[in-house]
Formats: sequence, structure tokens, C-alpha cells
Amino acid sequence: MRGNPSVAVAVERLGGTCTWRELRRAVPWRRIASAVAAGEVVRHGHGVYALPGVATARIVALRLHGVVSHRSAGLRRGWKVKSVPALPDVTIPANRKLRDSQRGLVTLHWRTLEPAVVADGVTTPARTVVDCCLDLPFDEALAVFDSALRAGLRLREVTEVGLTLGPRQRRRVLRVAREADARAANPFESVLRAIALEVPGLAVVPQTRIRYDGFYARVDLADEKLQVVLEADSFEFHAERRAFDRDCRRYDELAVRDWLVLRFTWEQVMFEPAWVRATLAAAVALRRSQRRSRRDARRRGRMTGPSPVSRAV
Repeated sequence: MRGNPSVAVAVERLGGTCTWRELRRAVPWRRIASAVAAGEVVRHGHGVYALPGVATARIVALRLHGVVSHRSAGLRRGWKVKSVPALPDVTIPANRKLRDSQRGLVTLHWRTLEPAVVADGVTTPARTVVDCCLDLPFDEALAVFDSALRAGLRLREVTEVGLTLGPRQRRRVLRVAREADARAANPFESVLRAIALEVPGLAVVPQTRIRYDGFYARVDLADEKLQVVLEADSFEFHAERRAFDRDCRRYDELAVRDWLVLRFTWEQVMFEPAWVRATLAAAVALRRSQRRSRRDARRRGRMTGPSPVSRAV
């Protein structure tokens, strides 16, 4: 989020909805009021900002006799998403027909929903997550699931719905459920973790706390066994010189304690996942090679100095 993005771009990159404090870290506060006045973003509750489509989704769904669902349903609840849909997500009954002009108003999903999973024209929290697991790519579904858990949805509420589905659909829901984690701070981290899950030998944990005598750091993602740290390097956290200095100090302290720190920008994670994946795979190969070299050196009695010792909690 470099070079002072527009307020609307900042909201989108913060997950489509954000608090004033989150937005203030990304853009000068004077521009927030101007963006609201111009209709670029809307207040979606006290101290919460969203893109205009979040507010209009319910109106469009009513016109089509459908319900707000998927990402749009999540955004209405203040959940964050990987990408805000260009058109609102709306679900209509499987047998309903729409004119071409109506189809162009929404991102359309056909599914017959029981009345119990709809409230005020919006799918219930558990149903929203299940629909995202069924219809969205894994990384997008994981971002929604993580956000729902952060907001207080219980994992078993989703798995109970998933277990009522057919085998293929059940597998899709439970696959995301196995990896969902409320500790993920935002969709940026969720998507980075989704990429990491595809790398053999890498097992990262969100918001890992690393402690040594006199040193403490909480990092976005870490594999304690390999001592690899992944940082989702958001611009807003470097908006002030003091924060930038703190992060540099933390990375240096980790490096001298034998942690390999990899920093990824929002653009790299969202638009270059293949490169990110390849970089992570190379990091795993490097760490394994280093560990083998150390073991061999110990066997030959050539290892000098203490072995690196770490503790992540």
C-alpha cells in the first residue's frame, strides 16, 4: 500500500471493511472525511468504513428476490475478504430465471436455501462461510473463514452444516475448516498462509510469539522447526519512521538468532502467488541444506560456537 493510496483503494486492501484506526494508518486522516463526502467510501456503522457496494447489496438482492450471500454477506457483518466483489454476491433459488439485464447487476449464485439459513435477506454467518468454501477459491474462502472466527463464529457451527452436505461438498468445507484460524490478523496474512500450505515441508502458525532472554517478537507467520518467519509487509505499519525503525530492529534481532525472515508485499501475495510459492519452497530447501551441513559438521567435530537455540510460544 505504497505512495499514499486513495481511500477507496486502502479500504479494499484492508479487506473491504475497516475501522477508522486501520484506515488512518494507511491514509492521512483529512482524506477520509473527503472520501466519505464524495461517496468513495461509506460509514458502515460507528467507526467502520466500507466500499459503497456493501450498502447497496441488500437493495439489489431484494429486486431479484434473492439474498445477499458469500463475500457480500460477510462484508455486511464487518468481516474482511481477500477481494471485494465487483458486483454484489446474491444467491437465488436454483430454478429461478433472470433476464440478461438482471444478471448484469450481481455476481450470481444459484442455490435453494432453507428459510432457517437466511435472516433479513442475508445468509446466516455459518451459511455464509459454507457458501464461500463451496464456491470460492481456497485462499478466498480461508480469508473469509478466518475473519468469521475472529468475529466470534464458532468452528463447530460451520462444520455441523458441512457434515450435512454430500461427500464432495463436505470435503470442500472441511478442508477449509481444518486450516481456518482466528489468529490470522487480516486477509493479507490468510492468503499468504494459504500459499504456504501448498509448500511441502513448511508448517507456519499465525501470530507466533518468539521469546529469548531480553528479546520478544510477534511475527505474522512462523515455522518454528525451520526457524522461518513470513511477514505480510503492509505499508500502513511503516507510515511513520518510528514504526519502520522498530520493524528493522526486530528483523535484525531475528536474523542474528538464526531466523530466516521473508517479507512479502500485498501485491506479491495477491498477484504473484506462484513466485511467492517458489520463494517459500526455496527457503525450505535452504533451511534443510543448512541443517544437514550443521549435522555433518558436528559429526566431524568442526562445529564452532553454540548451536542456535530458539523458543516460540
